[in-house]
Formats: sequence, structure tokens, C-alpha cells
Amino acid sequence: MHTIDTADPSTLITMTKPELARLFSSGRAGAVPDGRGRGTVLLGTGGLAAQVAARLSYALAWRGKVVSARTARLLNILTPLQVEAIAAMIYKQDSWYDGAPCIVLDYSKTSFVARRIRDEIREIAPGVYLGIVFWGRRHVLDFALDFTC
Repeated sequence: MHTIDTADPSTLITMTKPELARLFSSGRAGAVPDGRGRGTVLLGTGGLAAQVAARLSYALAWRGKVVSARTARLLNILTPLQVEAIAAMIYKQDSWYDGAPCIVLDYSKTSFVARRIRDEIREIAPGVYLGIVFWGRRHVLDFALDFTC
């Protein structure tokens, strides 16, 4: 295991799935974030493949999320054009991953294309959230959201 600066989401790219899992479990549900969060895709493999995936996904596809804590809704930020699409509802609930409280980003009633997706996030540093993506009940990917920039 290596030292990671959780306040800098780009350092999470080098973490493995077990390291990300431990970090998620040590996070807290905290307050629902508000504003624009810069996204980072985390493969959990460490190394070059994870770095390439994070850079390519940001450059070409997913850039983060715009969250309204007041309305408990969000939109994803997509493509270099920063299109805001694919809505989700936000609420607190126990995690499917470990049963502890988390913030759920639920697409089941707001998006046809992502209706089987459920994200769970926890704050790991002030304004920085680590997330798990579930497709159905299967954990398929991790991500970070940075609301400090």
C-alpha cells in the first residue's frame, strides 16, 4: 500500500480496487455536495492502464456532475462540449457495498439509459468524494468527484 493524498483525486488513479474499497469504507456520508464536481474515472488497476482510462474518459466522455443539494438532483457533464445530461435523484441511504450510510445517486426513475445504475458516494476529504458505480447490484467501476476546483 502507498500513501495517497485524498484531497487530490488524481492521486487516486494509482490505487487498486482493494485500496479504493478501504478508502470508501473509511469515508463519511457527510453533506450532499453542491455545485460542479470534476470527475475522475478510477479503474482500480493502478499503473498505466488506469492513467490512460482516466485521461481518455475525461477528454472524450465523462467530465463530472452538476449537483443541486437544494433539489436533490444532479446531471452528468458529458463530452468536451460539457453537455449536462443523464439526471439522477440524490438521497442518503445505507450502502449496498458495506451497509454504512452513504449518499446515493439514483438513476432508476430519472433516466432510461442509466436506469440500472446506482452510484454511491462518500466524502474522503473536504469537498472530495469517492464513488462506486453499481450496474444492477454489481460493482462495476469507481470514480472521484472534486467539488473544490
